[in-house]
Amino acid sequence: MIEHRVKFFIAVLFFVVGLLANNLYLELAKTKEITLLEKIKAKKRLDVIILNSPTVYYVGREKEHGFEYDLISAYAKDIGVDLNLSVVYTVNEALEKTREGLGDITVASISKTPAIENEFKFGPKYFTVQEQLICHNAMYKTRSIPKSKKDLVGLEIVVEKETSYEATMQKLSQSIKGVEFNSTTQHSSQELLKLTNDREIDCTVVDSNIFLISQRDYPNLIRTIVLSERKNLSWILREGDDSVSQSLYKWLNTYEYSSQMTKLKDHYYSHLGYVDHYDTKMFYKRLKSRLPHYKKYFKKAGKEYDIPWQLLAAQSYQESHWNPKAKSYTGVRGMMMLTQTTAEQLGVKNRLSAKESIDAGARYLLDIEQRFPKEIDGKSRWAFALAAYNVGMGHIHDAQKLARKLNKNPYLWSDIKEVLPLLSQKKYYKHLKYGYARGEEPVRYVESIEYYFDIMKKKELALK
Repeated sequence: MIEHRVKFFIAVLFFVVGLLANNLYLELAKTKEITLLEKIKAKKRLDVIILNSPTVYYVGREKEHGFEYDLISAYAKDIGVDLNLSVVYTVNEALEKTREGLGDITVASISKTPAIENEFKFGPKYFTVQEQLICHNAMYKTRSIPKSKKDLVGLEIVVEKETSYEATMQKLSQSIKGVEFNSTTQHSSQELLKLTNDREIDCTVVDSNIFLISQRDYPNLIRTIVLSERKNLSWILREGDDSVSQSLYKWLNTYEYSSQMTKLKDHYYSHLGYVDHYDTKMFYKRLKSRLPHYKKYFKKAGKEYDIPWQLLAAQSYQESHWNPKAKSYTGVRGMMMLTQTTAEQLGVKNRLSAKESIDAGARYLLDIEQRFPKEIDGKSRWAFALAAYNVGMGHIHDAQKLARKLNKNPYLWSDIKEVLPLLSQKKYYKHLKYGYARGEEPVRYVESIEYYFDIMKKKELALK
């Protein structure tokens, strides 16, 4: 009898202990802290403080653009949440809002300084830049253009406050007697470039990617000296656990490995730097003096053949500088520089007629574009078509064949533009159907056209 009671007591004891343990587990589960990433996913929204600037975020004619905007948008999509933006206009404003605890991530093209790194938590690096001193080219005439850091003495230099530029200039002012500068919260780095272009200040300091994009808008500006080693840009994350940081690291690695980062960088930066300062100035002049005479023809052809008219105009400028009587040593003529054979095939009676040349050039470009497979899409498609217009379809097919042998993507322009220059090397072209080609030429051709195209699109948007 006693034995049965003992067994019953033990069974009850086990039941009670189990019940208590289960209740304790449930209580612990309730009190377990939810990670920052889980909170973001729970509200189904990524709140982002984002800087309004050409390299980060801006509103285009039909939608939002910007290298960093596209990057953070891709991350938000990857974790399955919507993007909610709070737009700011200076780095100082971005940091102030971050200090207030607003948002989940601050996207503002920020590089670390000791002061900023001590105050904020940074995510993984996503871009590498260098700080550059930017001045007006008129300083060449006065022989005051700085060639070394000592030449900064006596210059009026203004930089954006709470940036790495301010930290850099602070070090220079301490190490070189006579170097002075001002920092401002009233103007963004982009606005300081405009003040420099308008000669209201002598120079400013910006990162290399900012100047690369901005030189299209301010052709009088020049890069003088590099003020920093290469440095990494990162986003600022909210204080707390490392769940968002770890998620970003993992996602960026995948994004890089899948070549998406290469495509994104290529979209925003690859076509820049192919046109020199003088050519940019002449292009701006001819936008006013020459383009108005032929704009109606570009618009008509663009509408009829479903090609952006600015792309046709940019191509025509690259071909002839909008000179209807242009002629090359190879005998191509007119606004779109058509060969006699091509002109006859397209039914052109007079190659020197701007109207006929533009219409025929558009039809020819469209015909080329339609001959490429559907695997080539997006921006790459027009790049392929323009390259074939320049160097011939055969050489583009050769480049695609070589790309496959080199384990590159034959349908991606960022890969093909690396392969095309190899067509001038015997060890490569001797095994290809169409042989030797000056492969650098179509690369420069495409990138220059995209450069002019971007300027025209931006100017048209500014007039809206």
